[in-house]
Amino acid sequence: MSLANALLHNWNDLPRETVRKGVERVAFRGDDTLCVMNWLTPGMDTFPHSHTFEQLVIIVQGRVRFHLGDDVVEGGPGSMIRIPPHVVHYAEPVGDEVVMNLDVFSPIRDDYRHLIEYQAAEFADAGQKTS
Repeated sequence: MSLANALLHNWNDLPRETVRKGVERVAFRGDDTLCVMNWLTPGMDTFPHSHTFEQLVIIVQGRVRFHLGDDVVEGGPGSMIRIPPHVVHYAEPVGDEVVMNLDVFSPIRDDYRHLIEYQAAEFADAGQKTS
């Protein structure tokens, strides 16, 4: 990728996708990595789920309780959590502050490609699939 194609983006300027009550997200990609910023509002609808890939979570703001299988961990800004493949998990905010958590996935999740369409021109020369 040419440095001329490396564009600056700010998650505060991107349109947020509403996932369900109390959960919004945006995404940013590199060649093989996807970062998803999530805003988790206190009182949000929780959604226990699992997937076939690893997920790395970094708490940027607020406090959150993560349910990982039979375990529960709680963290605040700077906390990092690894969710192994196939582990049922979900998050819930603790307190009154909106939680911002950054999820990191590699390779890029196909089901999240719609979130990175705004970056299509950055990867057009490299023949990268964006949708």
